[in-house]
Amino acid sequence: MAKLILSLDDNFISEYLLDKARTSIGRRPSNDIHIDNLAVSGEHAAILQVGEDFYMEDLASTNGTIVNDAIVERHLLQHSDLIEIGKYKLKFISPFIASSAGVSTSKPDFQKTIIVRPALAKPTAVLADATAVDEHGSAASPAAAIAPASHIARIQVLNGSSIGRELVLNKALTTLGKTGVQVAVITKRADGYFITHVEGQVFPILNGESTGVQAYALSDHDVIELAGVKMEFYLS
Repeated sequence: MAKLILSLDDNFISEYLLDKARTSIGRRPSNDIHIDNLAVSGEHAAILQVGEDFYMEDLASTNGTIVNDAIVERHLLQHSDLIEIGKYKLKFISPFIASSAGVSTSKPDFQKTIIVRPALAKPTAVLADATAVDEHGSAASPAAAIAPASHIARIQVLNGSSIGRELVLNKALTTLGKTGVQVAVITKRADGYFITHVEGQVFPILNGESTGVQAYALSDHDVIELAGVKMEFYLS
């Protein structure tokens, strides 16, 4: 199982198993990894698990997060990567070789993530996936074609104050939702687009049914509902 090893000045402090979809790091005691230091923000960073991949995301911290000597906002973790938060270090250990569907981690915009936060916008929805609906809104056959990754997919808000808003899913990982309420990710893989629930007690609704904890392959015209907001997944 993947884990983080916490140290200070090369002295071992503790280790933490990454056995949750989201592992929080910060100064507040409520975090999964609690680091009581003024250089660490209350909610400093988080580790998101998507399948066998783990992503480190800085949560707009005051002093930033460093991975392998570079300041990053988000990063696909590889075995032995070193995360620095203040003077503390977290070494990532994983039995898996993380993959990014052919996307190189050396690119500056690698794995850009979009999170709809309360301070930036009203929660537009977190994605979950669906069985698929046809043009009349009826449930499609379970054999409906999975959206191929060779096509560029989009999501469009169908109701609420952000109705008509669109987002192009052209990155390997897109995170949507409201931190602390509901968060989910859509991953773009070689065999299609998949949605996975990450955070929140209530799962997203896909074509009228709860998605649960599993990752689902998205199909053209799937309808996703999160926090009362409906969104349509479609291929452009």
